[in-house]
Amino acid sequence: MSEKFKRDHHCGTLSKADTGKEVALCGWVSKRRDHGGLIFIDLRDRSGICQIVIDPDAGESFKNAEHIRSEYVIQVFGKVRERSA
Repeated sequence: MSEKFKRDHHCGTLSKADTGKEVALCGWVSKRRDHGGLIFIDLRDRSGICQIVIDPDAGESFKNAEHIRSEYVIQVFGKVRERSA
């Protein structure tokens, strides 16, 4: 794997125990949805899929996320939050 893309977790291995941890993930964009104030990205790797949420307060990251499309390969850094049902 390229030095540019380093991960410390896989999408499919994240669990409640990881809540609050800062993680680095890499994978393919499965789906991207823009809901006005928030951008949702379904990130896919060999272990599964997780949802990335980017809000406008993320500054440059939000601007970059506005241009992401399906099947782009991306790396994300952020804090794991539990998804409500």
